[in-house]
Amino acid sequence: MAASQRPASRFSVVVAFACVYLIWGSTYLTIRIAIETLPPLLMAGTRFLIAGAILYAVARRPGTRRERLTWAQWRAAFIVGACLLLAGNGLVTWGEQYVASGLVALIIATVPLWMALFAPLFGGNRVGRVGMAGIVVGLVGVALLFRPGGVASAHWQMLVILASPLLWAAGSLYARRAPTPASPVTAIGMELLAGGLLLFLVGIATGELGAVHLGSVSMRSGIAFAYLVLIGALVGYSAYIWLLHHVSASSASTYAYVNPLVAVILGAIVLSEPITVPTLIAGALIIVAVATILASQPRRAVHIPEPIQVPTSEVA
Repeated sequence: MAASQRPASRFSVVVAFACVYLIWGSTYLTIRIAIETLPPLLMAGTRFLIAGAILYAVARRPGTRRERLTWAQWRAAFIVGACLLLAGNGLVTWGEQYVASGLVALIIATVPLWMALFAPLFGGNRVGRVGMAGIVVGLVGVALLFRPGGVASAHWQMLVILASPLLWAAGSLYARRAPTPASPVTAIGMELLAGGLLLFLVGIATGELGAVHLGSVSMRSGIAFAYLVLIGALVGYSAYIWLLHHVSASSASTYAYVNPLVAVILGAIVLSEPITVPTLIAGALIIVAVATILASQPRRAVHIPEPIQVPTSEVA
C-alpha cells in the first residue's frame, strides 16, 4: 500500500510507530499471561471475534457507504483467517503454554524470510542477491535455535510453532491477490471474524470448553485478555493502518524486526525468561536477516504482515 500525500506531523508519526513497536511487541507477553487461566484457542478465538465484531460494526455503521459483500470475499476472508489467525496466531497462543514468549517471538520474526522464499509461488518476484543473503543469514539463525542441545530442541512444541510463520507467510501472499472489499476496515473485520470463529470451533473440538471455569480466571489473565482485544488488536492495528497512509510501506514494516526485541526484553523482565548467549546470537542473525530482506525490497512493495496482530490482520 503506498503512502498517501496527506501531511502528518512528526509527533503523530512517532506516536504511531511507538504504538506499533511497543503494543505489538508486548502481545507475546500478554498472550502468555492470558493463557495462565484461560484455554488458549478459545481465548484467541474470543479475542478476535470481539475485535472483528467491533471493526465490522464500525465499518458498516449507519450513514456510511456500505458495499455489497460477495461470497468470494467471505471465502477469501476465511482462507486468510485460517492461515493467519487459526494457524498463525493459534499456534503461537497454544505454543506459549510450553515455550518462552521471547523465543516464540524470534521464531515468528522469520515471517519475511518465508514470504521472500514463497513469493514466486504466488506470482511475486524472485529474491535478489541481497535478499537471498538475508534469507541465508536468517536460516542460520533458525538452525542455531534448533541445534541439538539448544533451548528450542528441548521442546518438541517448537517444531509445531515453526509452522506458524510458514502458514502466516503463505496466507499473507494469498491475501495480496484475494478478492476483498474496497474498505480496508471491512476486510479486516471480516478476516478477524472468520479467523476467530475457526479458532473458537477448533478450541471446542479439542475439548477446551470443558476447561473454561470463569470463577478460576485470575485478574491478571482477565486484564491481559482485555489488553489483547482493545489495545493489541484495535489500537495497535489502527496505528499500523494509519502509518501505511502516511509513511512508506517499507518504513511501516520495520516493526518486523523491532517487535522481537521488545518481546524478548519484556519476557525477561516480567516473566524472568532466560536469555542465553546462543539465543541472543540467533536472534541477532534473524533480525539482521529481516532488516536485509526488507531493505532489499522496492519502496513501493506491499508491506509484510505481523504476528498476529493482522495487516490483513494482526499476528500475535
